Amino acid sequence: MSVTRTDQPDAAADADPRRWWGLVVIALAQLMVVLDATIVNIALPSAQRDLGMSDANRQWVITAYTLAFGGLLLLGGRIADLVGRKRTFIIGLIGFAAASALGGAATGSGMLFGARALQGAFAAVLAPSALSLLTTTFTDPKERGKAFGIYGALAGSGSAIGFIVGGLLTEYLNWRWCLYVNIPIAVAAVVGAFVLLHDRPRQAGARLDVPGVLLGCGGLVAIVYGFSEAQPRGWGDPLVLTLFAVGAVLLAAFVWWQSRAPMPLLPLHIVKERNRAGCFLTMGLATIGMFGLFLFMTYYLQVVLGYSPVKTGLGFLPLTAAIIVGSTQISARLMNRVPPRTLMVPGMILASGGMMLLTRMTVDSSYTTEILPALLLMGLGMGLTFMPVFATATAGVAPQDSGVTSATVNTSQQVGGSIGTALLNTIATSSSATYIAAHLHNPAQRALVAKEGVVHGYTVAIWCAAGIMLLAGLVAGLMVTARAPRHGVPAEAPVPEPVG
Repeated sequence: MSVTRTDQPDAAADADPRRWWGLVVIALAQLMVVLDATIVNIALPSAQRDLGMSDANRQWVITAYTLAFGGLLLLGGRIADLVGRKRTFIIGLIGFAAASALGGAATGSGMLFGARALQGAFAAVLAPSALSLLTTTFTDPKERGKAFGIYGALAGSGSAIGFIVGGLLTEYLNWRWCLYVNIPIAVAAVVGAFVLLHDRPRQAGARLDVPGVLLGCGGLVAIVYGFSEAQPRGWGDPLVLTLFAVGAVLLAAFVWWQSRAPMPLLPLHIVKERNRAGCFLTMGLATIGMFGLFLFMTYYLQVVLGYSPVKTGLGFLPLTAAIIVGSTQISARLMNRVPPRTLMVPGMILASGGMMLLTRMTVDSSYTTEILPALLLMGLGMGLTFMPVFATATAGVAPQDSGVTSATVNTSQQVGGSIGTALLNTIATSSSATYIAAHLHNPAQRALVAKEGVVHGYTVAIWCAAGIMLLAGLVAGLMVTARAPRHGVPAEAPVPEPVG
């Protein structure tokens, strides 16, 4: 039996059931990339003690990954288009596994930071290749809905799965296994890629837009770096302000150059299309709130409620389950029957409602009655939103642009997550300090007031996250005007917009 070729008609694709095994390979690689953004969070205290990291430097275990990932995704997407998606997919897997082994064997903090940055760089090659292969493999609208339902569930739940796996590995083995675990996953995915995945012919005569790489990636790195430094330094610090200014100038120059470059890194017609731009903005705003939630709930469950790493990880399990149900059982079933925004807008409203429920938490809240309902609402909302965002953003894209379009979706997710972590953490920290200063009247109650102040800071930041989620829903409602895909219409054809 021959393996499905993505450049064959849909009838040929329908005759080959092994394309679904190809989806397993793609999903496995995507899960590894997404969960690695959070799997080390729970392991971070152990790694800090083992390697002697300072409190000021420990953030780089997280930031080095997200900074390289978010800043280099556009480059990775264009390389996938120029070199071939299957080839870059395999290169990304091998490089990610090697960087994971280097990090797991780290003998000092600098070695670990460097390994995490390498992981992010190879993830920037791997992630757009995975989404692009998915886009060009499943072109039948009905099958596309199922495939993107699985992919969206992994994209939304992978971070939460990272907390569960991180807790188990840290408690029963050690923190190094949070990195070593990527090696067998990558090996299995490489073998599967060689056997099951096929690629379209590469674009003849194409070249890499070097000025675009320097301007675009440099601007994104400066912006993400600025947000990461805003937490320890403060928003008014000269370095932070300089990074934001440099990032804005570089990105403005990037846009100018892309309108004139003969072979642009990011063809502007990709982001000018209304539905696609709405999906990019919706994804970025949604992940600002989601990543902030992961950060706060990890510390709330471990520090305030005293949960173990494993119990903390299991506490996120209902969120993961709800994302999977919302994505595969609701969005995937409805995507071909209703316009994308009729899933995305209610999804963001549900997620925002879950955030608002969390603002009621106190130093002794009950997980079952106060935390669990909020996590379930959040998960259902994210599941409803992520799948139509991925599917709509990548619909109607020319084959030679599918890699860079996929990279732009992932860029909005990673940059949104980086901004959300820094922004909401800064809001929480400043609100906690203000609360403690106003309520610490008796030194004997310092510990209680400090704990109450921490929770108060979390609730203030969560209110902000809830507002950002509502803004994401508003953006989706106003900008994403695509109709429901019709059965029998190839997914690579542009999704029609309603008249008027």
